[in-house]
Amino acid sequence: QVQLVESGGGLVQTGASLRLSCAASGGTFGSYAMAWFRQAPGKEREFVASITLKGGGTYHADSVKGRFTISGDNTKSTVYLQMSSLKPEDTAVYYCAGGIFGALRLGAAAFWGQGTQVTVAS
Repeated sequence: QVQLVESGGGLVQTGASLRLSCAASGGTFGSYAMAWFRQAPGKEREFVASITLKGGGTYHADSVKGRFTISGDNTKSTVYLQMSSLKPEDTAVYYCAGGIFGALRLGAAAFWGQGTQVTVAS
């Protein structure tokens, strides 16, 4: 059973940067793709970015392209989300998830983390 633990969330000002981390345990890290999602209050969960840990291929949602970057470190079994030029509309609970690369962007994940809150003040 794969377990995911997110960290790095917090309260920041508009324009600031923040890096989220997702540490995985159990299973074989790299045998599955990883992704970040977010859910703002009163809104549906939204795909943010995904990565194939074997080849390093990535996919970012248009809403974050150019501002957010997903990356992974197989030696630490950790995936990161580097966020820059943050906006108030980026405020949400950010979730880490794992599964099949092509399915993740559709919201279909095999396992999820508990989430970490990111709040961007205007």
